[in-house]
Amino acid sequence: MNAQPPKAGDLVHVTRAASVQFLKPILFRIIRVLDDWTRNTYDGWCWLDGYELDAKGDAVARRSIFVQPAELQTPRFAPTPAGRWSRLPSRACVKVAVPPGCRPLRSTGASAGGC
Repeated sequence: MNAQPPKAGDLVHVTRAASVQFLKPILFRIIRVLDDWTRNTYDGWCWLDGYELDAKGDAVARRSIFVQPAELQTPRFAPTPAGRWSRLPSRACVKVAVPPGCRPLRSTGASAGGC
């Protein structure tokens, strides 16, 4: 259980103890605590806005969830997302033969010389 209230940027493990809807636990990265929604709810509960993460740490869905913050758990591990560029294969520089009579493309994107 967390002793501190959740805040933006926190990574939490949401289980059934936090809310009955989470029969299957999820990892959740908090974007914000929805204070304006939380004022009119049950005591000890709050709305969180954030991203559900997969085991690799990549966001799979944006969600707003209603939970008991005292029951949120800090995960034992923090997945490291692969990142946008690390998933791309490395590319070697390749020289391309240009057919005779062709000129480079113009900045408008149109091809010159009919090529």
